[in-house]
Amino acid sequence: MPYEVVDTLLSPEGRLDILSKAEVQRLLDTSHGGLYQLFRNCALAVLNTGNDTDDAKELLDHYESFQINIIQRERGIKLELKNAPGTAFVDGIMIKGIHEHLFSVLRDILFTHDEILSNPTFDLASSTGITDSVFHILRNANVLHPHLNPNLVVCWGGHSISRDEYEYTKKVGYEIGLRGMDICTGCGPGAMKGPMKGATIGHAKQRLATGRYLGISEPGIIAAEAPNPIVNDLVIMPDIEKRLEAFVRTGHGIVVFPGGAGTAEEILYILGILLHPDNANVPFPLIFTGPAGSADYFRQIDHFIGVTLGSEAQKRYKIIVDDPAEVALEMLRGIAEVRAFRKSKGDAYYYSWTLKIDHAFQQPFEPTHDNMRNLSLHKNQATHLLAANLRRAFSGVVAGNVKESGIRAIEQHGHFEISGDREIMEPMDALLASFVKQSRMKLPGKTYTPCYRIIK
Repeated sequence: MPYEVVDTLLSPEGRLDILSKAEVQRLLDTSHGGLYQLFRNCALAVLNTGNDTDDAKELLDHYESFQINIIQRERGIKLELKNAPGTAFVDGIMIKGIHEHLFSVLRDILFTHDEILSNPTFDLASSTGITDSVFHILRNANVLHPHLNPNLVVCWGGHSISRDEYEYTKKVGYEIGLRGMDICTGCGPGAMKGPMKGATIGHAKQRLATGRYLGISEPGIIAAEAPNPIVNDLVIMPDIEKRLEAFVRTGHGIVVFPGGAGTAEEILYILGILLHPDNANVPFPLIFTGPAGSADYFRQIDHFIGVTLGSEAQKRYKIIVDDPAEVALEMLRGIAEVRAFRKSKGDAYYYSWTLKIDHAFQQPFEPTHDNMRNLSLHKNQATHLLAANLRRAFSGVVAGNVKESGIRAIEQHGHFEISGDREIMEPMDALLASFVKQSRMKLPGKTYTPCYRIIK
C-alpha cells in the first residue's frame, strides 16, 4: 500500500552537495522576494509525478501541509521533506528518478536567480541578452552536448489526449528511437510522455544506452504537467518564453501531436519565428501528425493558420496522418538539411545562434485581465507579430486553465476577454470550442469551465 504522505531526509545528487549560507538563506526565505515558495511549489510538482491532476491550485491546496527545508551540516546539505506525496516513494524510499528531478529543480532555481536574474551582466531587456541567458541555463544543466551530430527531436502536444492518440505518440517515438534520434518534450503526461516511452524501446532494440529524454518546464506549468518518470534530463526555465526558446534553439526539428490551447500556443510560436524575414531560408523540419482519427483536428488547425497567418505559414510544415515511420523518415531528412545548413554557416549543432527570434516572442507575457483585453489581434501588422500576439492569447487561456496564478485571477475577476478583428476572432472561437468539445482543455473526467470569452 502506498503512503499517503511521507517524511524523509534526502542527500543530494551530483555537485549540489554543498551550498553557501547565503544560498540556503535565499531558499528558505518566505518573504515576497525569497525563493522558498517557488522552490516548494516546483518540488511538490516533481514529487507528484504520476498523479492525475492538471490543476496547479488543486495540487497546492491538497498538499497545503507539505514542507521542504534545507539542513546544512559540515559535511554538506540534506533536504528535509514533511508530508510529501506518498506516490513518490517505494517501500518508504524515494524513487531514484524523482530524487534526481528534485535536485534538478534546486539547481535551476538557484542558478537562474543568482547567475541570471540577479546578474547585471545579462541584459534581459535585450533580445541577445535573453538568448544568452537561455544558453547559460541550459549549459549549467549540462544538456548541451557539443560533440554530437544533430539528432534531438522536440515533441509537442497535449497532456489531455485520447488513448488512441497516446498510443500513436508512442509509435512515432519508437520509429524515432529506432533511427537513433533523441526526444525532448515539455516533460509532462500525454503527448509529452508517449514519444519518450516509445523511444526507449527503439533505443533498447538498437542497443543505444545513451538515449536522451530531455524535459523542459517552467514554474508556472510544472504543477499541471509534472515531469514524467522517463525524463532523464530535467531543466526548469524561469518563464514560458524562455522555455519555448530553449526548445527551438536546442532542438533540430519539431513534431506536433494533437493538443489544446498549449499546443496551439507552441504552433504559433514556432510559425511566428519561421515567418520572420531573417529566417526565410533557415531549414527547420516541422511536422504535424496523429492517428487517422485526428485528421479533422489537423484540418481545423491548418484552416486556422491559413485564415490568420496565410499560405506562407502553411508552407512551413507538413501534415502526416497515421504513418509513424514516415514521420521519422521525414524528420531524419529534415535534420540532415539542418546539419548541412549549420555547418555552412558555422552555427553550433547543439544550440542555434543564427535563428532569429524577435523580441516580441521573448518578452515575458503576464496574462492579466488588462493584458488579455489589450492584445493586438488584427491583420494590420507584420504576420510574425500577429503570430506573437495570437501566441499570447492562447498562453493566457493555458494560464486560466491550469496555472495557479491564472486560476486564482479567473476566480477573482471573471473571464479573460479576448477581442480583435472578426476574421481572426471567429476562427479562434471555433478552434477553442473544438478543444472544449474534444476534452483537450482538461484531463478526461474533469468538467471544464471556460476561463475566456471571445468578443467579436
